[in-house]
Amino acid sequence: MTGQEIIDYCMKKQGVYSECPFGPEPICARVERRIFAEVFSTRPWVTLKCEPMQGLVWREQYPGAVGRGWHCPAVHKPYNNTVILDGTVPDAVLLQMMDHSYERALNRLPKAARARVNESAERDDRASAAKGIIMGK
Repeated sequence: MTGQEIIDYCMKKQGVYSECPFGPEPICARVERRIFAEVFSTRPWVTLKCEPMQGLVWREQYPGAVGRGWHCPAVHKPYNNTVILDGTVPDAVLLQMMDHSYERALNRLPKAARARVNESAERDDRASAAKGIIMGK
């Protein structure tokens, strides 16, 4: 996957927006205020949140392609993986990593923020269902 494909995938998730809070890069995908993906345009890699044990599994499965979050303070390194986008990690696994990162960020939101994200998802589902009825699907 390319950095742009990663951004496109992340932006399809509920409640996600992007911004560049640290300068021109990385491009950060956020749910509410939580960053769950950092995509670099000048370097072929992405940093994603992870549960520490799952992050370790991915680092062991793909040595050299998946490592602890390179930019993170030492205390945060176990909670982030940086993935080199050189094709070593299959796209299907990269999608799992992004889903895991999004869920991790979403679950760390305060209850009210999670409710806003879930509420907007339910509205979108109802709108899609209504559109299907109108379109005769």
